[in-house]
Amino acid sequence: MFRTMRRSGQALPQEEVDSILRTEQTGVLAVLGDEDYPYTVPMNFCYDGESIYFHCAKEGHKLDAVLKHHKASFCVIHKDEVEPETYSTRYQSVIAFGKVEPITDAEHMIRALVALAEKYAPMRTLREHKAEIEQDFSRVMVLKMAIEHVTGKEGGQLAALRKQQQ
Repeated sequence: MFRTMRRSGQALPQEEVDSILRTEQTGVLAVLGDEDYPYTVPMNFCYDGESIYFHCAKEGHKLDAVLKHHKASFCVIHKDEVEPETYSTRYQSVIAFGKVEPITDAEHMIRALVALAEKYAPMRTLREHKAEIEQDFSRVMVLKMAIEHVTGKEGGQLAALRKQQQ
């Protein structure tokens, strides 16, 4: 169902894909928006090894799009170093495909919100996270992207360097 990577020699190992999804701060969610135009939006996220979680308001373009059509993709750029002298880029990126749906179970929502809070505010305590979540809980929606397919890719120069190091 999903295409194979055209330049499979540049594929990142799964452990690096997982590491990028666990550590990067921002990715771009792509959904089918109004009038079937693609709609992309930068998002903070967290990853549990199987799914990607986002939080959002209970209304808006992104949520309307997700409720209309659950299929989406999510792109995270890990490395992006332009080399003007060679007209190339040293990059690493991950693209995940899956279905995005709102979480309706309160306990599941809280677990996801705690995971997001721990990722983005690691200096705060669990008690502080839970207090913040409780304060804003009625105004927030949590979206879960169940990953169906994920790939990671790096630029040709990085792939060649990796092969030399093996």
